[in-house]
Amino acid sequence: MNEITIVLIEDHDLTRMGLRAALQSNSALKVIGEAANATQGLKLLETAKPDVAVVDIGLPDMDGIELTRKFKRYQVETGQSTTKILILTMDHTEDAVLAAFAAGADSYYMKETSISKLTEAIQATHGGNSWIDPAIANVVLRKMRQGIPGESQSSDKPKTVKIEALATEYEQVLETYPLTQRELEILELIVAGCSNGQIAEKLYITVGTVKTHVRNILNKLCADDRTQAAVRALRSGLVA
Repeated sequence: MNEITIVLIEDHDLTRMGLRAALQSNSALKVIGEAANATQGLKLLETAKPDVAVVDIGLPDMDGIELTRKFKRYQVETGQSTTKILILTMDHTEDAVLAAFAAGADSYYMKETSISKLTEAIQATHGGNSWIDPAIANVVLRKMRQGIPGESQSSDKPKTVKIEALATEYEQVLETYPLTQRELEILELIVAGCSNGQIAEKLYITVGTVKTHVRNILNKLCADDRTQAAVRALRSGLVA
């Protein structure tokens, strides 16, 4: 199995050094570059072409969200689309979370979570599965329910935030095999971070029934796991 190459873009020296040491202790990961600000970070991403860039949201010269937006634009222009962006932050406010995903971030990771979870998040992100903490899912879900402040919405339209439309092939699957009302209820609870046991309790059904519904949901969303299903639900506005 090839090593996952990583670039760290973090302005706090001690934090960056600690992250590097922790990640390098895993033989499956390799840190190939570091930057202390966004300007250096963008140049490094263009030249090093890592598998995953771990980007702090609070950089001094340009925030991590703007860096992400500029790099994603560069990827579109050059066709270099292999590098994934994992935003690293302590900010779980609605505006920051939505802005990060709208800018093209692939994953959003909270700093207070363990290094072992960060390793898991990097591996998931590299594999094409967006990592999203349950707390972040709740933030986005609340925002979707409230609608976007300042935008006029008619009362007969659902209040959702569409971060990114589903790919055409996913839309075609959903047209052929639409989610049932029960599956939508379970999908909403998945997005809220509930386990199968918690979903069973809330809906007064057995865990076995929940597992069957979850399997059907994953199939219909063409998702590999619950995290990917939750991200696709949030990005497409399926859950409202």
